[in-house]
Amino acid sequence: MDVLHPRCCGLDVHKSSISACILLREAGRVQKQQRRFGTMTQDLQELAEWLRRFGVTQVAMESSGVYWKPVWNILEGQFTVVLANAQHIKNVPGRKTDQKDAEWIAQLLQYGLLRPSYVPCEIIRDLRDLTRMRASLSQEAARLSSRIQKVLEDANVKLASVATNVLGKSGRAMLEDIISGEDDPERLASLALGHLRVKIPQLRRALEGKIRSHHRFLLRRLLDQVQFVEQEIALLDSAWRTSVAKDRSWRKRLSAGTRYRGSIEWQRGPF
Repeated sequence: MDVLHPRCCGLDVHKSSISACILLREAGRVQKQQRRFGTMTQDLQELAEWLRRFGVTQVAMESSGVYWKPVWNILEGQFTVVLANAQHIKNVPGRKTDQKDAEWIAQLLQYGLLRPSYVPCEIIRDLRDLTRMRASLSQEAARLSSRIQKVLEDANVKLASVATNVLGKSGRAMLEDIISGEDDPERLASLALGHLRVKIPQLRRALEGKIRSHHRFLLRRLLDQVQFVEQEIALLDSAWRTSVAKDRSWRKRLSAGTRYRGSIEWQRGPF
């Protein structure tokens, strides 16, 4: 089998250590250099210097967990880095060590037998992080809304049976009054806005409950959490737009395939 990369290195990356194995093929002979490094930034810079010293051009490692990311950040741009799926480079069964794993990765890389995983450019990685965090916060907001409805049900308040959105403008105004100590259904129903005003008779019946101080305490905590999550989502929206605006070429590409959910733009392409 032909050797495609005569100067390559395999890395077995863990949380606190990296085992590296360099394979150098010259005049039909293979030289092997092995060394262990830490995972701090200074250790990774030493790794890069060690690779340059031996003239390494290709580096490969497994895409397991998140421990490969710091290594990628340091080596990207200095070497051709291959991030391989762990299933594709599974070693033969038997006695395993970190150094043997690194050597096995280097051997596969040397013969071009590793299929690189897709690693997007930096701006897309940043946008992915922001998008995933926003999705997580949106799910948390939905969970908090459900918990608010459960507290209202426990207080015999059937607001969700009349108002489509308990956390809309009208719903929040009613919740704030309930938390403040108001329990008069007439007064609470009068806070309805817009299309909900036609349902004031139903609201009067729905808001007649048995609200205790315990319920008011829980509603205050939950509503504060909802407001905090919404503020965090707004900050993520702003950061998302700022990241896109930094690169005009990406802004043009995004404008062709952008859809809106709430207040954030979501890209259909590399996401």
